Amino acid sequence: MTVKAKLATGYIKEFARSIEASAQQDWLKDLRRKAFEYFTETGFPTSRDEDWKYTDVKEVAGGQWSVANHANAISESAGNAVNKIVFVDGIYSEDASSLGELPEGVVVSKFAESGDNEVFQENLSKIVEPEFSGFSALNTAFIDQGLFIHVPKNTKIDEPIHVVMVSTGEFTAFPRLLYVGEEGSEAEVLEVFTREFEGPYLTNAVSEVKLEKNAKLIHTRVQRESHAAFHIGVTKAVLSRDSVYDGTNLNLGGKLARHDANLEFTEENGEAWVDGLYLIEDGQHTDTHSRIDHKVKNCLSHQNYKGILDGKSRAVFNGKVYVHENASGTDAEQSNKNLLLSNDARVDTKPQLEIFNDDVKCAHGATVGQLEGEELFYLLTRGLNQDLARNLLTYGFAEEIINKITVPSIKKDLDEAVLNRLHAKL
Repeated sequence: MTVKAKLATGYIKEFARSIEASAQQDWLKDLRRKAFEYFTETGFPTSRDEDWKYTDVKEVAGGQWSVANHANAISESAGNAVNKIVFVDGIYSEDASSLGELPEGVVVSKFAESGDNEVFQENLSKIVEPEFSGFSALNTAFIDQGLFIHVPKNTKIDEPIHVVMVSTGEFTAFPRLLYVGEEGSEAEVLEVFTREFEGPYLTNAVSEVKLEKNAKLIHTRVQRESHAAFHIGVTKAVLSRDSVYDGTNLNLGGKLARHDANLEFTEENGEAWVDGLYLIEDGQHTDTHSRIDHKVKNCLSHQNYKGILDGKSRAVFNGKVYVHENASGTDAEQSNKNLLLSNDARVDTKPQLEIFNDDVKCAHGATVGQLEGEELFYLLTRGLNQDLARNLLTYGFAEEIINKITVPSIKKDLDEAVLNRLHAKL
């Protein structure tokens, strides 16, 4: 057994218990078994893997994490949201969840109720395959609890769907989301990862999104785990002709947080707008990887990621835009800007373009710097003290991303989180 595989042995008993207790269909159990077999063969990634060279997951791999078997009671989550689905330590909480009146044909269901659904069968684990990484394989192996959202043709959901994952103890959770939007559909989904426990735990999340012709999805992902927690997440969206994906990724929590945000254009004239903000302080490590595959003509992708780092924190950004040979007319932009509030903060940023077609419009860039220059001088000359001036400029740096949040309660929470982190009194 390889060193990697040895790290996997701690999950064998948990997997055996989970699969034995499951009442899932045979096809889903087979998918889980194959994923676990792949995981035991490959284990977790290490710093020898190119995509993980700056992020050491030994502490994650070596942790003794148990899988919860029931949902603990929690305080109110997602406020007064009309549509909210709540998972506690990875387990669906019926008491904390509620759904308003949805348009005819819309499916919002637990995986346990979705096994016979043809759309579910056709798409689960087809967008993010187990082989993507050891973590995605492990998530697939433990597909027991998860949420399936299917929006039928020409249907619009007016109220956002809040998917809230709450951690309450030293567990590992495997959140899974599958979203399928048919032709002409529109919806907004918010994934929120939060906690009622400040100790260590592991969240290993996968979100799969499929948008068919002329479909639109606003997708916001907010990660506010404890500062002792570990968070590994993968999001991938596949876009068909004329579809639009508007994504925002916010990472504030976690001792170690990794998020892969990937997109694939499979038909012409798709659009993707992806923005992100990571706000970290002493002892936190965040790693953002993105890959956008332009496989066909005339698609647009704009990425704008910003980072604010304080104390002895570290951020990694690795973004790749891959323009295939047949993808003429591609319009792709990628930006990563980082603001360092401490001399001990560190950023490794690597935006990349791989272009195999000359008829494209592509740009990328990255900056790493501190607060200085004319803007700071201007505020100081207007009577603001040094700390307040810096906090104003820092908030202004983040505000562009926060203002993308369309749900007032979520935006208010994020505003407060940023201001509290900055110790600002504005």
